[in-house]
Amino acid sequence: MLALALGLLAISIGVGLWTVLSSADEKATVRASLRQLDGYEVDNVRDQELLKPMKERTVAPIMDRLVALGRRFTPDGYSDKVRTRLTASGNSSPDAVDRFIAIKVIGIALTPVSLILVFGVVGMGGMKGLLVAGLLAAVMVYGPDAILNRRVEERQREIQQMLPDVLDLLVISVEAGLGFEQALDRTVGSVPGALTQEFGRMLGEVRAGASRANAMRAMEKRTDVPELRSFVLAILQADTFGVSIGRVLRAQADEMRIKRRQMAQEKAQKAPVKMMIPMVFCVFPALFVVVIGPAIINIKETF
Repeated sequence: MLALALGLLAISIGVGLWTVLSSADEKATVRASLRQLDGYEVDNVRDQELLKPMKERTVAPIMDRLVALGRRFTPDGYSDKVRTRLTASGNSSPDAVDRFIAIKVIGIALTPVSLILVFGVVGMGGMKGLLVAGLLAAVMVYGPDAILNRRVEERQREIQQMLPDVLDLLVISVEAGLGFEQALDRTVGSVPGALTQEFGRMLGEVRAGASRANAMRAMEKRTDVPELRSFVLAILQADTFGVSIGRVLRAQADEMRIKRRQMAQEKAQKAPVKMMIPMVFCVFPALFVVVIGPAIINIKETF
Protein backbone atom coordinates (compact mmCIF):
# COMPACT_ATOMS: atom_id res chain seq x y z
CA MET A 1 0.00 0.00 0.00
CA LEU A 2 2.84 2.37 0.82
CA ALA A 3 4.53 1.71 -2.51
CA LEU A 4 1.21 2.26 -4.33
CA ALA A 5 0.68 5.55 -2.51
CA LEU A 6 4.19 6.71 -3.33
CA GLY A 7 3.69 5.74 -6.97
CA LEU A 8 0.41 7.66 -7.20
CA LEU A 9 2.03 10.66 -5.52
CA ALA A 10 4.94 10.59 -7.97
CA ILE A 11 2.54 10.30 -10.94
CA SER A 12 0.43 13.22 -9.71
CA ILE A 13 3.53 15.37 -9.18
CA GLY A 14 4.80 14.50 -12.65
CA VAL A 15 1.46 15.32 -14.26
CA GLY A 16 1.33 18.64 -12.40
CA LEU A 17 4.85 19.57 -13.43
CA TRP A 18 4.14 18.59 -17.04
CA THR A 19 1.00 20.76 -17.04
CA VAL A 20 2.85 23.75 -15.59
CA LEU A 21 5.74 23.40 -18.03
CA SER A 22 3.36 22.97 -20.98
CA SER A 23 1.47 26.11 -20.09
CA ALA A 24 4.73 27.97 -19.57
CA ASP A 25 5.97 26.85 -22.99
CA GLU A 26 2.73 27.98 -24.61
CA LYS A 27 2.97 31.38 -22.94
CA ALA A 28 6.60 31.69 -23.99
CA THR A 29 5.63 30.91 -27.60
CA VAL A 30 2.92 33.58 -27.51
CA ARG A 31 5.30 36.14 -26.04
CA ALA A 32 7.95 35.34 -28.62
CA SER A 33 5.40 35.83 -31.40
CA LEU A 34 4.27 39.15 -29.95
CA ARG A 35 7.84 40.31 -29.55
CA GLN A 36 8.43 39.83 -33.27
CA LEU A 37 5.67 42.31 -34.08
CA ASP A 38 6.73 45.83 -34.95
CA GLY A 39 6.11 48.35 -32.20
CA TYR A 40 5.46 45.74 -29.51
CA GLU A 41 7.22 46.74 -26.31
CA VAL A 42 6.89 45.53 -22.74
CA ASP A 43 6.96 48.24 -20.11
CA ASN A 44 6.25 46.11 -17.04
CA VAL A 45 9.35 44.65 -15.38
CA ARG A 46 7.54 41.45 -14.50
CA ASP A 47 6.46 40.93 -18.10
CA GLN A 48 10.01 41.61 -19.26
CA GLU A 49 11.28 38.89 -16.97
CA LEU A 50 8.57 36.53 -18.16
CA LEU A 51 9.76 37.03 -21.73
CA LYS A 52 12.89 35.09 -20.83
CA PRO A 53 12.85 31.30 -21.34
CA MET A 54 11.82 29.03 -18.48
CA LYS A 55 15.35 27.66 -18.25
CA GLU A 56 16.90 31.07 -17.61
CA ARG A 57 14.30 32.00 -14.99
CA THR A 58 14.30 28.80 -12.93
CA VAL A 59 17.15 26.43 -13.69
CA ALA A 60 19.95 28.99 -14.08
CA PRO A 61 19.52 30.62 -10.62
CA ILE A 62 19.35 27.23 -8.92
CA MET A 63 22.49 26.11 -10.74
CA ASP A 64 24.30 29.29 -9.75
CA ARG A 65 23.44 28.78 -6.07
CA LEU A 66 24.53 25.14 -6.18
CA VAL A 67 27.81 26.04 -7.88
CA ALA A 68 28.51 28.80 -5.32
CA LEU A 69 27.78 26.37 -2.47
CA GLY A 70 29.99 23.70 -4.01
CA ARG A 71 32.93 26.05 -4.64
CA ARG A 72 32.72 27.23 -1.04
CA PHE A 73 33.37 23.74 0.37
CA THR A 74 35.60 22.20 -2.32
CA PRO A 75 39.37 22.15 -1.60
CA ASP A 76 41.84 24.30 -3.47
CA GLY A 77 42.74 22.98 -6.89
CA TYR A 78 39.70 20.69 -7.18
CA SER A 79 38.09 22.81 -9.89
CA ASP A 80 41.31 22.75 -11.93
CA LYS A 81 41.52 18.96 -11.64
CA VAL A 82 37.90 18.61 -12.70
CA ARG A 83 38.50 20.92 -15.67
CA THR A 84 41.52 18.85 -16.71
CA ARG A 85 39.54 15.61 -16.55
CA LEU A 86 36.60 17.13 -18.42
CA THR A 87 38.95 18.32 -21.14
CA ALA A 88 40.50 14.85 -21.34
CA SER A 89 37.00 13.38 -21.71
CA GLY A 90 36.31 15.66 -24.69
CA ASN A 91 34.09 18.18 -22.90
CA SER A 92 35.71 21.61 -23.16
CA SER A 93 32.55 23.64 -22.52
CA PRO A 94 33.13 26.75 -20.36
CA ASP A 95 30.33 25.85 -17.93
CA ALA A 96 31.12 22.12 -17.75
CA VAL A 97 32.94 22.51 -14.41
CA ASP A 98 29.98 24.41 -12.91
CA ARG A 99 27.55 21.70 -14.00
CA PHE A 100 29.77 18.99 -12.54
CA ILE A 101 30.08 20.80 -9.20
CA ALA A 102 26.29 21.33 -9.13
CA ILE A 103 25.73 17.59 -9.72
CA LYS A 104 28.15 16.78 -6.90
CA VAL A 105 26.28 19.12 -4.54
CA ILE A 106 22.94 17.53 -5.47
CA GLY A 107 24.36 14.04 -4.86
CA ILE A 108 25.72 14.99 -1.44
CA ALA A 109 22.43 16.69 -0.54
CA LEU A 110 20.46 13.56 -1.49
CA THR A 111 22.56 11.30 0.75
CA PRO A 112 20.37 11.90 3.88
CA VAL A 113 17.30 11.33 1.71
CA SER A 114 18.65 7.90 0.77
CA LEU A 115 19.13 7.08 4.46
CA ILE A 116 15.56 8.12 5.23
CA LEU A 117 14.33 6.09 2.26
CA VAL A 118 16.17 2.94 3.33
CA PHE A 119 15.48 3.02 7.07
CA GLY A 120 12.21 4.94 7.19
CA VAL A 121 10.19 4.21 4.05
CA VAL A 122 11.45 0.75 3.13
CA GLY A 123 11.96 -0.26 6.76
CA MET A 124 15.23 -2.05 6.12
CA GLY A 125 17.40 -2.44 9.21
CA GLY A 126 20.42 -4.21 10.58
CA MET A 127 23.56 -4.93 8.60
CA LYS A 128 21.60 -5.21 5.35
CA GLY A 129 20.17 -1.73 5.77
CA LEU A 130 23.60 -0.29 6.56
CA LEU A 131 25.09 -1.92 3.47
CA VAL A 132 22.33 -0.66 1.18
CA ALA A 133 22.45 2.84 2.67
CA GLY A 134 26.24 2.94 2.41
CA LEU A 135 26.08 1.77 -1.21
CA LEU A 136 23.52 4.44 -2.13
CA ALA A 137 25.53 7.14 -0.36
CA ALA A 138 28.74 6.06 -2.14
CA VAL A 139 26.97 6.12 -5.52
CA MET A 140 25.57 9.60 -4.92
CA VAL A 141 28.86 11.06 -3.65
CA TYR A 142 31.42 9.30 -5.83
CA GLY A 143 29.23 8.42 -8.81
CA PRO A 144 29.95 11.57 -10.88
CA ASP A 145 33.71 11.16 -10.40
CA ALA A 146 33.56 7.50 -11.39
CA ILE A 147 31.53 8.26 -14.52
CA LEU A 148 33.92 11.05 -15.50
CA ASN A 149 36.98 8.84 -14.97
CA ARG A 150 35.34 6.11 -17.06
CA ARG A 151 34.73 8.54 -19.92
CA VAL A 152 38.35 9.73 -19.76
CA GLU A 153 39.63 6.15 -19.92
CA GLU A 154 37.33 5.26 -22.83
CA ARG A 155 38.45 8.31 -24.81
CA GLN A 156 42.12 7.62 -24.15
CA ARG A 157 41.64 4.01 -25.23
CA GLU A 158 39.90 5.19 -28.41
CA ILE A 159 42.81 7.52 -29.18
CA GLN A 160 45.32 4.70 -28.62
CA GLN A 161 43.44 2.39 -30.98
CA MET A 162 42.95 5.01 -33.70
CA LEU A 163 46.51 6.36 -33.71
CA PRO A 164 48.16 3.67 -35.94
CA ASP A 165 45.43 3.91 -38.60
CA VAL A 166 45.52 7.72 -38.62
CA LEU A 167 49.31 7.66 -38.91
CA ASP A 168 49.03 5.33 -41.92
CA LEU A 169 46.74 7.87 -43.62
CA LEU A 170 49.19 10.65 -42.78
CA VAL A 171 52.06 8.65 -44.28
CA ILE A 172 50.12 8.10 -47.50
CA SER A 173 49.12 11.76 -47.72
CA VAL A 174 52.63 13.09 -47.00
CA GLU A 175 54.27 10.70 -49.46
CA ALA A 176 51.68 11.75 -52.05
CA GLY A 177 53.06 15.32 -51.88
CA LEU A 178 50.97 17.08 -49.24
CA GLY A 179 52.46 19.02 -46.37
CA PHE A 180 52.07 17.89 -42.79
CA GLU A 181 49.25 20.31 -41.95
CA GLN A 182 47.45 19.67 -45.25
CA ALA A 183 47.69 15.92 -44.60
CA LEU A 184 46.28 16.45 -41.11
CA ASP A 185 43.43 18.51 -42.54
CA ARG A 186 42.63 15.80 -45.10
CA THR A 187 42.72 13.11 -42.40
CA VAL A 188 40.48 15.12 -40.05
CA GLY A 189 37.88 15.47 -42.79
CA SER A 190 38.00 11.77 -43.71
CA VAL A 191 38.15 9.95 -40.35
CA PRO A 192 35.73 10.77 -37.49
CA GLY A 193 36.74 10.13 -33.91
CA ALA A 194 38.33 11.53 -30.78
CA LEU A 195 41.86 11.64 -32.23
CA THR A 196 40.85 13.57 -35.34
CA GLN A 197 38.87 15.96 -33.13
CA GLU A 198 42.07 16.74 -31.23
CA PHE A 199 43.97 17.14 -34.49
CA GLY A 200 41.27 19.50 -35.76
CA ARG A 201 41.49 21.58 -32.60
CA MET A 202 45.27 21.68 -32.94
CA LEU A 203 44.98 22.90 -36.53
CA GLY A 204 42.49 25.56 -35.40
CA GLU A 205 44.98 26.82 -32.82
CA VAL A 206 47.72 26.96 -35.48
CA ARG A 207 45.49 28.92 -37.83
CA ALA A 208 44.60 31.27 -34.96
CA GLY A 209 48.27 32.23 -34.60
CA ALA A 210 49.84 29.68 -32.24
CA SER A 211 53.00 27.88 -33.25
CA ARG A 212 52.74 24.26 -34.30
CA ALA A 213 54.99 23.15 -31.44
CA ASN A 214 52.86 24.86 -28.79
CA ALA A 215 49.63 23.58 -30.35
CA MET A 216 50.92 20.00 -30.40
CA ARG A 217 52.16 20.24 -26.81
CA ALA A 218 48.74 21.54 -25.75
CA MET A 219 47.06 18.61 -27.56
CA GLU A 220 49.35 16.13 -25.82
CA LYS A 221 48.62 17.73 -22.45
CA ARG A 222 44.86 17.64 -23.04
CA THR A 223 44.70 13.97 -23.97
CA ASP A 224 47.41 12.59 -21.62
CA VAL A 225 48.04 9.52 -23.83
CA PRO A 226 51.60 8.12 -23.78
CA GLU A 227 51.49 7.01 -27.44
CA LEU A 228 50.35 10.43 -28.60
CA ARG A 229 53.05 12.04 -26.45
CA SER A 230 55.67 9.91 -28.22
CA PHE A 231 54.28 10.96 -31.60
CA VAL A 232 54.34 14.65 -30.66
CA LEU A 233 57.93 14.42 -29.45
CA ALA A 234 59.00 12.69 -32.65
CA ILE A 235 57.38 15.37 -34.83
CA LEU A 236 58.91 18.18 -32.79
CA GLN A 237 62.36 16.59 -33.03
CA ALA A 238 61.91 16.18 -36.77
CA ASP A 239 61.09 19.89 -37.09
CA THR A 240 64.09 20.82 -34.94
CA PHE A 241 66.71 18.68 -36.74
CA GLY A 242 65.27 18.84 -40.25
CA VAL A 243 64.42 15.13 -40.57
CA SER A 244 61.95 14.05 -43.25
CA ILE A 245 58.39 14.07 -41.88
CA GLY A 246 57.41 11.12 -44.06
CA ARG A 247 60.12 8.84 -42.64
CA VAL A 248 59.26 9.87 -39.08
CA LEU A 249 55.56 9.22 -39.66
CA ARG A 250 56.24 5.79 -41.15
CA ALA A 251 58.47 4.84 -38.22
CA GLN A 252 55.84 6.08 -35.75
CA ALA A 253 53.07 4.17 -37.55
CA ASP A 254 55.05 0.92 -37.34
CA GLU A 255 55.84 1.50 -33.67
CA MET A 256 52.24 2.33 -32.76
CA ARG A 257 50.98 -0.74 -34.57
CA ILE A 258 53.40 -2.92 -32.58
CA LYS A 259 52.27 -1.28 -29.33
CA ARG A 260 48.61 -1.89 -30.19
CA ARG A 261 49.35 -5.56 -30.87
CA GLN A 262 51.22 -5.82 -27.57
CA MET A 263 48.30 -4.25 -25.71
CA ALA A 264 45.91 -6.79 -27.25
CA GLN A 265 48.23 -9.65 -26.29
CA GLU A 266 48.51 -8.30 -22.74
CA LYS A 267 44.72 -8.19 -22.39
CA ALA A 268 44.45 -11.73 -23.74
CA GLN A 269 46.98 -12.98 -21.18
CA LYS A 270 45.08 -11.26 -18.35
CA ALA A 271 41.79 -12.92 -19.33
CA PRO A 272 42.41 -16.29 -17.57
CA VAL A 273 43.28 -14.53 -14.32
CA LYS A 274 40.13 -12.41 -14.49
CA MET A 275 38.03 -15.49 -15.26
CA MET A 276 39.11 -17.19 -12.02
CA ILE A 277 36.79 -15.14 -9.81
CA PRO A 278 33.52 -15.97 -11.64
CA MET A 279 34.64 -19.57 -12.06
CA VAL A 280 35.41 -20.05 -8.34
CA PHE A 281 32.27 -18.32 -7.04
CA CYS A 282 29.75 -19.13 -9.80
CA VAL A 283 30.77 -22.16 -11.88
CA PHE A 284 32.52 -24.42 -9.36
CA PRO A 285 29.70 -24.42 -6.73
CA ALA A 286 27.14 -25.49 -9.32
CA LEU A 287 29.55 -28.12 -10.67
CA PHE A 288 30.17 -29.48 -7.17
CA VAL A 289 26.42 -29.73 -6.55
CA VAL A 290 25.89 -31.65 -9.79
CA VAL A 291 28.87 -33.97 -9.31
CA ILE A 292 28.98 -34.51 -5.55
CA GLY A 293 25.26 -34.03 -4.78
CA PRO A 294 24.05 -37.50 -5.88
CA ALA A 295 26.92 -39.18 -4.05
CA ILE A 296 26.01 -37.37 -0.82
CA ILE A 297 22.34 -38.36 -1.24
CA ASN A 298 23.32 -42.04 -1.74
CA ILE A 299 25.57 -41.96 1.32
CA LYS A 300 22.72 -40.56 3.47
CA GLU A 301 20.28 -43.19 2.21
CA THR A 302 22.78 -45.97 2.85
CA PHE A 303 23.56 -44.98 6.43
